[in-house]
Amino acid sequence: MPDVLVVVPTYNEIESLEALIGRLRQAVPDADVLIVDDASPDGTGDLADRLAGGDPQVQVLHRERKDGLGRAYLAGFERAIAEGREFVVEIDADGSHDPAALPAMLALAQETRADLVLGSRWVPGGTVLNWPWIRRAISRAGNRYAKTMLRSRIRDLTSGYRVFRVEALRQLTFADVSSQGYCFQVELAWRLERGGRKVVEHPIAFVERANGRSKMHIGIVLEALIRVTAWGFPRRAR
Repeated sequence: MPDVLVVVPTYNEIESLEALIGRLRQAVPDADVLIVDDASPDGTGDLADRLAGGDPQVQVLHRERKDGLGRAYLAGFERAIAEGREFVVEIDADGSHDPAALPAMLALAQETRADLVLGSRWVPGGTVLNWPWIRRAISRAGNRYAKTMLRSRIRDLTSGYRVFRVEALRQLTFADVSSQGYCFQVELAWRLERGGRKVVEHPIAFVERANGRSKMHIGIVLEALIRVTAWGFPRRAR
């Protein structure tokens, strides 16, 4: 097992966090877990502290306020870099990403020497469960638009289930990463691909969350549309 830090960002995930951490610890028992909580008002941070108190491989990073998914992940990446980890993992706290897929994703990263392994819904073998057709259509269309505008080969640029090689993240200037939400996922994958880093996709089954409320809103969609257009337009004009 490589040296792995799994980053789990949380904001009001008290209903799903404990089960997710339990599944993670079963799937990758040698990995360490970092819960990054953005001052959740529902008590998620307190639950995270209790989980960490009972398991030395679970850590908690408390942030003072809700500051966005992207900044939460970057804080986790900085911890992984500082600790000299080999890989750092992104996974949602709501249970939509199956931890049972993580050993295969880590093995793929090692076997192919990939800098980024994406858990992809939109490659053969990938699927989405319990999504209405309209959300499925928006996700497919958004990925297709980003892929076209950025001249990317990645099929699922917005996927939030990822294995990064920490060495590859060192090439990025985190201060230049300003996007959040799904656009943050697009930006990081695109930056690595554009920088000549190896990106591979592994099919996953994405399951719509059973508890809590989705963080998706129109502002996230608009941010992604505006930023991808701005990044891609000069490239398309060449």
